[in-house]
Amino acid sequence: MFALVKLLDIVLFPLFLTIALAAPLIDAQTCLPRDLFPDHLINLKQWYTREFGDYLFIEKPNFFIGLIWLELLFQWPLTLLNLYGILGAKSWLPTTCLIYGNSSFTSMAAVLAEVTGSGKASDKMLFTYLPFLGCGVLAILRGLMPPSAKATSGSATIGRRSKLARKKKA
Repeated sequence: MFALVKLLDIVLFPLFLTIALAAPLIDAQTCLPRDLFPDHLINLKQWYTREFGDYLFIEKPNFFIGLIWLELLFQWPLTLLNLYGILGAKSWLPTTCLIYGNSSFTSMAAVLAEVTGSGKASDKMLFTYLPFLGCGVLAILRGLMPPSAKATSGSATIGRRSKLARKKKA
């Protein structure tokens, strides 16, 4: 079980890092004023939309704008917490992963339903969204796993200390 937890952490860390950088720098350009971003980030997003044919970033349907806001205000802070939780082997990591995973999976299911049902999306565009669906699934799976051994042993030590303190007082 410990090996699976560590493997999930190793796989999720770069995915969370990518999301932590892309959400405020690239995705936010969809719903925030253009003059907030430097030209090289605007050019990067324009290159992406041309190269991958991502019509959602071009047409900006209302549901997509809403999902971007959800990502920026809810999922992005959870992503930062998950990065910190993985690095620090925090006992609360499964909870934040489960919350993030459910939200992300639900969002990606809606996006992928639109992308596959519209007939407008290229295979290249579809394959850019699939890893984020997979990230949601992996985060849910990580959320269902126990905390890492480091976090568990730390909380067990605290529990033993409080029992010893009570015995000394009595």
